[in-house]
Amino acid sequence: MKIGLIGAGSMGGALARGLGEPLLVADVDADRAEALAAEVGGEAVGDNAELGARAELVILAHKPGQLDEVAAGLDGSGSAVVSILGGTPLSALERALPGRPVYRFMPNIAAEARQGVLCYAPGRLAGDGPEAEVLDLFGRLGAVVPLSEPLIEPATALMGCGPAFFALVVEALVDAGVRHGLPPAEAGRMAAETMAGTAAMLRADGYDTAGLRRRVTSPGGSTARGLAALERGGLRTAFADAVDAVAGAAHR
Repeated sequence: MKIGLIGAGSMGGALARGLGEPLLVADVDADRAEALAAEVGGEAVGDNAELGARAELVILAHKPGQLDEVAAGLDGSGSAVVSILGGTPLSALERALPGRPVYRFMPNIAAEARQGVLCYAPGRLAGDGPEAEVLDLFGRLGAVVPLSEPLIEPATALMGCGPAFFALVVEALVDAGVRHGLPPAEAGRMAAETMAGTAAMLRADGYDTAGLRRRVTSPGGSTARGLAALERGGLRTAFADAVDAVAGAAHR
């Protein structure tokens, strides 16, 4: 299946690298399109109309406000469409691109490493198009989580913003370790690898976070003291506020 990508920015680039396909790439910044196409062994095309005419599947990764303009350029193309546009519901996509199978995904940046999370909601005509092939393609990028569309926005607060939240946690751990004399590079490696190992164990145990904490925490021990300090510091409240801030903004 020939794939076209409209939008060669941060998230579009992450998808392209994760997919590892020789994509057709279009972007308002021609140099950026050329650079990404060269990186993935694809081809930069001059405009959206050409991309739509040549691609069987078009991935929309441009700015959400450009939807109507992009859709006009794709008019007459029969391509199925995948959208990763934030805050853009299926109803808006199907209104702009009538008669097409539309598939809405919300990925996170770890799709680039094929360790991403991708929330998925199908459009009304999804079954008329290559849905199974699309799900197989995007399944290369990590865990695909089907959701009813109203849950896409709060999910974005967890998995879309989560990499930045977790990076801040690692940064805070590193800073604390450095204050106690650890070299920054070694502290960074230990914190990041500990996070990766913890994620692997949680996957294996069915995401039983309480069970993992019990395995690590001895009564009255060092981990118990550390967890108590995190609770006193308001860790849960801070994460709740962060999710509320993101999810709430989506409804304003």
